[in-house]
This record gives sequence, C-alpha cells and structure tokens, in this order.
Amino acid sequence: LLRSQIKDERLRYGMIGKSEAMQAIYKVIDKVSDIRCNVIIEGESGTGKELVARALHNASPNADKPFIVIDCGALSDTLLESELFGYVDGAFTGASRGGRPGKFELANEGTILLDEIGDMPHDMQVKLLRVLQTGEIQRIGARRTVRTDTRIIAATHVDLDKMIELNRFRKDLFYRLNIIQITLPPLRQRGAEDIKALT
Repeated sequence: LLRSQIKDERLRYGMIGKSEAMQAIYKVIDKVSDIRCNVIIEGESGTGKELVARALHNASPNADKPFIVIDCGALSDTLLESELFGYVDGAFTGASRGGRPGKFELANEGTILLDEIGDMPHDMQVKLLRVLQTGEIQRIGARRTVRTDTRIIAATHVDLDKMIELNRFRKDLFYRLNIIQITLPPLRQRGAEDIKALT
C-alpha cells in the first residue's frame, strides 16, 4: 500500500481495518482505555493483541507512564520471577551487583503486558495472584515489599476456560485479571475489505 492509502485505512490506534468486527474493537478501547482495571485480550497469533494493549495504554490518562511487555511463555520459572519482581544484591549466583528492579517496579503507574499468560508456570501464577491481591511485590532475596500501582493487561492465544478445566490455569487468577475481556477476530472473519487493506 502507498503511505497515503495506509493513512486512510488506519482508522484509530494505529490499526488497519474497517470491518464491523474491528469497529467493535475500537468501541471497546474507547470505553475502557481510561478505566484503570485489568484486561484480558484473547485472540489467535497475529491478530494484534499487543497493538490493542498499546492502544489501551496510549489512550489512558497514564499514557506518559511506562508500557512494558514480557513474554510469559519464553522464560523459565526462575527467569520469569526475576524479570517480573527483580532481585537484591547477592540473591543468587550470577545476580547483578546492586540488584535489579523487576518489570512491575519499572511499570509503576503505567501498564505491564503479560503476553501469553496461558503459558505462565503454575508457581508463578500463585505469585502473580498475590500481587493482584496485595498490590505489593517483593524482590527475590528481599525482606521488604514494595507497593506497585500497575495496570495489568494479559494476552493469550489459548482458551483460558479450557486451561482452567485442565487445572493448568488458576480460576482465582483468571477472575482477578478478567475485569474486561477483549476477543480479537482472526483476519478470515474480518471480511474482504480488511484483507485487501492488509495485503
């Protein structure tokens, strides 16, 4: 597409699409972007989950605060914990001198996108649930906790209801995260107009 054509097709939030399905997504973003609550975004790979998460953040009153993404399925239990919560000096072999803040601290007052939350190990689900319950995080090896005011957006390509049935995802965590749920349609359900604009 020519640059001018892309500009015409890009209705809002940096996303291309004029189909009814995408208009419905834009309306949801309009309604909930300024509501500081947790959100789950579901959709097949490639449907634009991160784009929607960024749109929710950029249209919020906290748009000037950090937006941080972490892929929950790409890291082991130990690495994911240190990435999310950080650690203090000497917490484990190989720890950086002076320690390091985690993504929750870095995203304070902003938004953290937990991508592929359905792949998060069970032990980490328990620790994330505690953060949601208390609003506090604890660095690995630390004695004190730190308050965090971070909006959580969780994205997944899997059906979390089925994951709950299989005991692979905690129901209580799901309810804490699922204040607002957005389901993104695959391109095949968006009609010829959107397919043409994107090809």
